[in-house]
Amino acid sequence: MTAHKERVTLFGASGTMGYQAFLELQRRAERYDVTLLLVPGDRRARKLAPYLQAAGIDPKVEAGVVEGRGLRVVWGDATRLDDVASAVAGSDWVLNAMAYISPQADYRPALAWAVNDAAIGNVLTAIAAEPGGAERICYVHTGSVAQTGNRPASGVAGAPGTYVGRIGDPMNPSVYDEYALSKIAGERRVMESGLKHWVSLRMSFIMPCDHADLMALFDPIAFHMPLDTRMENITDRNAGLAMVNCLELRDDASFWRRAYNVGGGEQMRSNARDYLRSAYSLIGLDVGVCMDANWFALRNFHLQYFEDAGVTNSYLHYQTDDNASHQAALEGSMTPLLKGVRWLNQRVAPMRRLMEWAVRLTFKRMAERHRNSPRRWYLDRNDARVRAFFGSYAAYEAIAPDALVVAPAADGPWRRLNHGYDEQAVALDLPALRAAAAFRGGACLAAEWDGEWYAQLSWRCSADHEFEARVATVLRGGHWCPDCLATWNGGERALREPFFAQVWHADHDTAEVQPYPASGVEDVADADVLWRKPGRS
Repeated sequence: MTAHKERVTLFGASGTMGYQAFLELQRRAERYDVTLLLVPGDRRARKLAPYLQAAGIDPKVEAGVVEGRGLRVVWGDATRLDDVASAVAGSDWVLNAMAYISPQADYRPALAWAVNDAAIGNVLTAIAAEPGGAERICYVHTGSVAQTGNRPASGVAGAPGTYVGRIGDPMNPSVYDEYALSKIAGERRVMESGLKHWVSLRMSFIMPCDHADLMALFDPIAFHMPLDTRMENITDRNAGLAMVNCLELRDDASFWRRAYNVGGGEQMRSNARDYLRSAYSLIGLDVGVCMDANWFALRNFHLQYFEDAGVTNSYLHYQTDDNASHQAALEGSMTPLLKGVRWLNQRVAPMRRLMEWAVRLTFKRMAERHRNSPRRWYLDRNDARVRAFFGSYAAYEAIAPDALVVAPAADGPWRRLNHGYDEQAVALDLPALRAAAAFRGGACLAAEWDGEWYAQLSWRCSADHEFEARVATVLRGGHWCPDCLATWNGGERALREPFFAQVWHADHDTAEVQPYPASGVEDVADADVLWRKPGRS
């Protein structure tokens, strides 16, 4: 490694966003030496092999710590503190793009918690253990839009929707979304840490620009997304750019110790219907023929438009793509065979109908037989999941199967959520904190407060759980009681917590107070493995 360069440790370089961040770091190789933590046997890491070889590192030797020209590789696992400490040693920056994401997080939630929460603790511990680490090392964390849960385009009984959000909105993980829960816990660790330079980038849906990577997302989790979902997506290359552009802001005190929503801006907004149409048009197919509307959930997902992504972009200058450029990137990366198939589908109607029939048959089998599919939950009479994702059996049965071909409704009115304090105030006092806590159904237990946003105070929630949290974690981050998040009793909480009720009652009637059984998480355990076995249970 080179003495005059800053040193950057990157976690998750084999992932979709992490790989793009790595490429961006390579473009700035004259300024940064890079350390990667790579897991032995990770097939996704093969795409890094040319860069390792160029640095003089043999990618086939997946053991120990190896160093080349401007690049250092620690072969290990982020769930082991010693491996993380080796990766962080000597760093000036730590960029964390690693995550165990859905749908794999649905199938193996224990791994999601190990990577998205416990491993974050390892990273923070390793940073603090470095000489002057808590003061000196800058840490860039990756949060998720999933943390704030479902944000419907229209509310109950025609009320305005909540599909536009901003930082500080309540943590509202969708029922049985262990990925969202683990990401909330991991981010909370960061916000509660003693680091002086940290930031959490809450990423929207990160869309690959390579068509093969997009096709690799094939899974019935796509059916969890309501067709009226509003989304402000971001391309993988813009997500990687945003992460690396944090390196330009070491001395900008206004940027650090905050969370930011990272979306592509208005030019990357869409809705689920249009998104599906554009994805299938890439190969000349009509999604309305390939799928039925009653394969898709009505609620309990995530994604939204961001009111404040422009704030993030003003710091990080990453919004270079729009929906058209993303579509062009996907088309350009298609194999010659797929381009030929599209050409035939667009010009030979019998060929298109045959392929649509084959695709429909494949998806119909998945929708009705895969254990992580909403339609199977209905067919199996899985009461808890039908209630969570549809509201009731009657609501499911009211879905017209051909509704997928209906044009999406224009964006309607939306309601800005109240955070329970004056966000424009130059300074807050203790009565303001107590009012904000009361709006959250609880209390601030501090006897005094000097106005310091990062002071750690005592709080009590509506269920009488007492906990410690920094003022910024609660007011600016949207976090509240960690114990209440561990139960699926949003209906009960909403009756006691006006702050949380704003998101819960957006798509739940006030009479829906029955908790969801915790055992429901187990319904989809290893469903992907079982699907690949003979018989496809």
